[in-house]
Amino acid sequence: MFKAAALSRRTTPAIFFVFHPSRHQVLSLPRPKPPADQTLLSLLQRCSSMKRLKQLHGQLITNDLLSDAPTLGKLIAFCCVSDDGDLRYGRRVFDLVPRPNTFMWNSLIRGYSYSRDPREALVLHRRMLRCGLLPNQFTLPFVLKSCASELASTEASLVHALIFKLGFESQVFVANALLSAYSSCGFIGLARKVFDEIPNRNVVSWNSIISGYAQAGDCVEAFNMFRAMRNSNVESDGFTLVSLLSACAQAGNLGLGRVAHHYVVITGVSVDLIAANALLDMYGKCGELFVAQKCFNRMALRNVVSWTSMVCAFAKHGLLDVARSWFDQIPERNVVSWNAMISCYVQHGLFREGLNLYTHMQSSRVIPDEVTLVAVLSACSQTGDLVTGKEIHEDMTERITKPSVTLFNSLVDMYAKCGSVDIALDIFRVMPEKTVVSWNVIIGAFAIHGCAFDAIELFRQMICEGFSPDTITFTRLLCACSHGGLLEVGKYYFEAMSIDYKVPYEIEHYACMVDLLGRGGQIEQAVELIRSMPMKPDIVIWGALLGACRIHGNMKTGEEVMKQLLELESDSGGLYVLVSNMYSERHRWEDMKKIREHMKKSQIKKCRAISSIEINGNINEFLVEDMRHENSCDIYCLLQTLTDHLISAGYPSVPLGVIKEQPVSFALTKYMSIAGNDEMAKSREYHLRDSVTCCLMELENKCHVTCNLEHMFSDST
Repeated sequence: MFKAAALSRRTTPAIFFVFHPSRHQVLSLPRPKPPADQTLLSLLQRCSSMKRLKQLHGQLITNDLLSDAPTLGKLIAFCCVSDDGDLRYGRRVFDLVPRPNTFMWNSLIRGYSYSRDPREALVLHRRMLRCGLLPNQFTLPFVLKSCASELASTEASLVHALIFKLGFESQVFVANALLSAYSSCGFIGLARKVFDEIPNRNVVSWNSIISGYAQAGDCVEAFNMFRAMRNSNVESDGFTLVSLLSACAQAGNLGLGRVAHHYVVITGVSVDLIAANALLDMYGKCGELFVAQKCFNRMALRNVVSWTSMVCAFAKHGLLDVARSWFDQIPERNVVSWNAMISCYVQHGLFREGLNLYTHMQSSRVIPDEVTLVAVLSACSQTGDLVTGKEIHEDMTERITKPSVTLFNSLVDMYAKCGSVDIALDIFRVMPEKTVVSWNVIIGAFAIHGCAFDAIELFRQMICEGFSPDTITFTRLLCACSHGGLLEVGKYYFEAMSIDYKVPYEIEHYACMVDLLGRGGQIEQAVELIRSMPMKPDIVIWGALLGACRIHGNMKTGEEVMKQLLELESDSGGLYVLVSNMYSERHRWEDMKKIREHMKKSQIKKCRAISSIEINGNINEFLVEDMRHENSCDIYCLLQTLTDHLISAGYPSVPLGVIKEQPVSFALTKYMSIAGNDEMAKSREYHLRDSVTCCLMELENKCHVTCNLEHMFSDST
């Protein structure tokens, strides 16, 4: 009854034609697969290892079956999606396919969306569109997941437009992915609009919007959405609870955190390990350390996250010794727990402890990640430890193929603060991607080194490349003008930031301008600027004005500023010493004596500054009147020689008492590096660092003092 005609496999590989005599038409049906195709497809569906998959791939090649799209699609899907797959192998197979179908594209995009390189999923999506293939409802959720991972808000908006164009806005899982992408990118308002337009919301929709408000730090609105969720008769799950507790932890809202805890207790919701860790973390970040420890002790099952949460809880509230004790008790530390403890040290200013722990981490054979390197680079920049910084740079080059822009920024900042501004600029030039933060770092690098014109030129390049400066940009630009003495240029940019660039003035900008005007001798204009400020001046602004008064000998204005400063910080030892030194320089010995007696009576002490010098990887630290070093006697002998030399050279404005009471790191470190230490004299490389500005450099005729000291040292060496 039926007449059949089968065409060649290569021309129509999956079509079988039949003729129906009663209907007088030809019907097309899927052509039955050959036995070899069916067998290999069945084996691919049951495949559980890459070794077995490669054997099946060889069979496909041997039997000339690579043109069978479903079979090849299953092979690519296993490589990209399976936990036992190999994404790189799947990509190589995919690249050899002349015309991949939508299923193959979806598998590869999905694989990259879960990989360490989610941006590649966005690249593949664009390639797919250029090939003339439109994505379907299974493609877009993984593209949006990659947008969320990369904080790619622009790409998310483009995908949003594509969703409307293709009519997928009613697909709940597509809408959920879009909602999550906007939330992750910080556009909670757009996320809320997407949520409100979802016709049939499920528990994932509610969890996504609650999580979005949690990420935005809006704890109250997260709980409002949770209340609306319950009123809509949607049953919450463990992810809902975790989002609520995370919101409370981030906002430090202990009251709502307790509400969430009571809800768990009253309703009897099962609490898994993730939710238990979220509860523990909430109490820890809200300062309820006893309750947090109580929750920890009641946990039947703990993991490294539980221990790390306790470490962070104690460290956040300044109990670093207790935090370290908990850290040492962690049964199995991973890179996250190491990062937590190292970051705690760095954030609390214990940079040397952080670097020592990093060394311990390396000896424990734990591979550091980018978070580790950013933290230790920050410690290196604060301590001036260039040797360790270079070692980290080498380790980063070997281990990380595509460093993030954050890691590059930290590297540039480290080299700049350690004095190697040329290396910092070289790294900045080769960065594959730059952000406003990157430009701020390099402009600030030249600013702190007094290279004002270079900083200004970099600012102009930043504008030419289409970056919009922010408040930090102008703070560093004005700082560069102040250090370089570019008074008129600084005035120009101070006016332009508000008029041309629409950047609002903040107190840091006023502080820079007061310092700039003060250094230029325009103290009256600096006072007028302070009076015109819309905010109350802080100690930094008054301190900048006081420094200007000291430089230019304006004691009348200086005394008025002193009153303002002492009202703001009545227990600041450094401030009292500065005032005392001002009286000393003007030979007002009685006033200086009164200040000293008041300090002694009130038990006000100046924080002891630390100077350090690094020789061959070893760091030597010095305090004021420090006798710990083995060559202390020689150091102070040279200091006395320097003092006598300055006085004999005609610098009576440098009182002996002032020199002895200041860190005088300039003299100490110069002596240590050139004159007094055999090891340092033999060293080809040494690095100096002072925690405060050298007092000698702040004195009147500072350039001449420096030149005389340099001349003296050159003669001695």
